Amino acid sequence: MSALLIATLFLLTYLFIAPRAQAQEEYVRPASETLATVPFSLAAESVVLVRGLLVGRPDTLTFILDTGSSGISLDSATANLLELKPEVSDINIRGIAGIRKAWFLYNQRLELNGYVIDSLNFHINNYEFLSYVYGTRIDGVIGYSLFSRYIVKIDYDVNEIEICSPGTIRYPRGGHLLRPFIRTLPIQSARVRDNHPITTRFLYDVGAGLALVLSRDFEQDSAVIRKSRKRFQIQAHGVGGKLAMEMTMVKEFRLGPFRFRNVPTMVFDDVYNVTSYPYLGGLIGNQLLKRFNTIFNYEKREIYLKPNSLYREPFERAYSGLELFYINGAIVVGSIIPGSPADIAGLKEGDVVIAINNDASQNFVQYKKTLMVARRRVSFIVQRKDELLEIQVKLLSLR
Repeated sequence: MSALLIATLFLLTYLFIAPRAQAQEEYVRPASETLATVPFSLAAESVVLVRGLLVGRPDTLTFILDTGSSGISLDSATANLLELKPEVSDINIRGIAGIRKAWFLYNQRLELNGYVIDSLNFHINNYEFLSYVYGTRIDGVIGYSLFSRYIVKIDYDVNEIEICSPGTIRYPRGGHLLRPFIRTLPIQSARVRDNHPITTRFLYDVGAGLALVLSRDFEQDSAVIRKSRKRFQIQAHGVGGKLAMEMTMVKEFRLGPFRFRNVPTMVFDDVYNVTSYPYLGGLIGNQLLKRFNTIFNYEKREIYLKPNSLYREPFERAYSGLELFYINGAIVVGSIIPGSPADIAGLKEGDVVIAINNDASQNFVQYKKTLMVARRRVSFIVQRKDELLEIQVKLLSLR
């Protein structure tokens, strides 16, 4: 063998083999591992509630899981009960119902089913109103502070959340991978079709107990909703309290390859510019998103959706014009929209609900479900001062 050939073979060996040997010495990212499995429940059939402990405190607390939250927060009454001392900051917390100055509890530790998350800065908010709406005490909201640190899997078929370490992950078959823009909140493009189709960006918000919410600026500028659509006045609830909205419907909503027809849609005046229109058209809520078992991988800016057993569940399309609250152990009529079926029937704010359709179980969740079925009469027995009244309310349909 000639010296030239030997030299050539040596050079080729160096070029093609040596780099491979070098690549084998590079860091290989470990596979993601499950750190904790946390059971959850659904409030109002759509809002994810998890139970946890502040390390060093005895009381078990209830948190809303919320991709629409840019951090983690604690109810002000809960902080007082636990004798915690928050500090004021220069940060404002913005929500669809208002802007609040943020107070913080710094460097706290949260335990979720035995797993401890360190170095959490809780901002303080007032969630008393949400406790009334969901029929259970709401002690706080868990958002970006969790999603940014872990891969989070939500399985609505078994009502469990897996908190997993960052790392390589193989997504299961049968789903679809979204690639949202994520800074602190996930922003996803989707298509609305009613009067005509239009694609825009939405906040991906599992903490919102609605299906679809559009800002009025977007709805008017795009003319996406047919003028002939029915519209009903409702009250929603957010970081500043009550918020007036219109309830209507769109013919189709498409998220990735998944299409939903006749989707209940709320339209609101975005006074506090939460959607930064025209950057966002609105938000997608968990009445729609709960239909997918979901993997959140913020580090890779990925959300993986796989249809679950709720995928074909009918949307809520009934309208009563009333809201039920759970206050101090009693179910009460919390608000009435003027001119609504509840108002016309004669219900009043503050009426104490004794029974609905002869069901005196005082089951708050079941009563809420009863009011979701359109085109039916619902019988209320209420106590007003010292008087018992029976009142019939005819529920209307969005269609």
